Amino acid sequence: MDVQELSNLVQNRLAERFGEALLDTEVHYDFPVFYVKRESVFEVIRFLKEDEQLNFHFLTTMCGMHYPDKVGEELGMMYQLHNMPQNLRIRLKAFMPINEPVMDSLTPLWDTSNWMEREAYDFFGIQFKGHPDLRRILNMDEMNYFPLRKEYPLEDGSREDKNDSMFGR
Repeated sequence: MDVQELSNLVQNRLAERFGEALLDTEVHYDFPVFYVKRESVFEVIRFLKEDEQLNFHFLTTMCGMHYPDKVGEELGMMYQLHNMPQNLRIRLKAFMPINEPVMDSLTPLWDTSNWMEREAYDFFGIQFKGHPDLRRILNMDEMNYFPLRKEYPLEDGSREDKNDSMFGR
């Protein structure tokens, strides 16, 4: 099955089952990408995992995203699922406002989502309802910010010891 056939199949199955919860779809390189409402992520992923035809039984990746200029959808989660017997992969994305960073936990579906959700919490501040132990995993507990949010400049503008001409600026 090629990428476009896979995209059409999954899109039709999701639209049939979840209707307006499927917001958009596109293909990025060799990945069909499906945008879903964050309130529906758990049920959509459970369907993709348990459906015998689709059989996306392996959670490959889950990570947070931050788009500060996307008002009302500043934070997001990206999930990559894999059907290993047929070697098919898809990606799902869901977005949320930065002042309401809450998603449903996937730990009832995959124990391995535990650490990935803790990482998304640690670096982006996304909270997962139903997570059994949501706490920082790599950063210090005392941190009161989320370091992968794009809220800080990449460079220290106050440095005087830096020669920008060396970097083509």
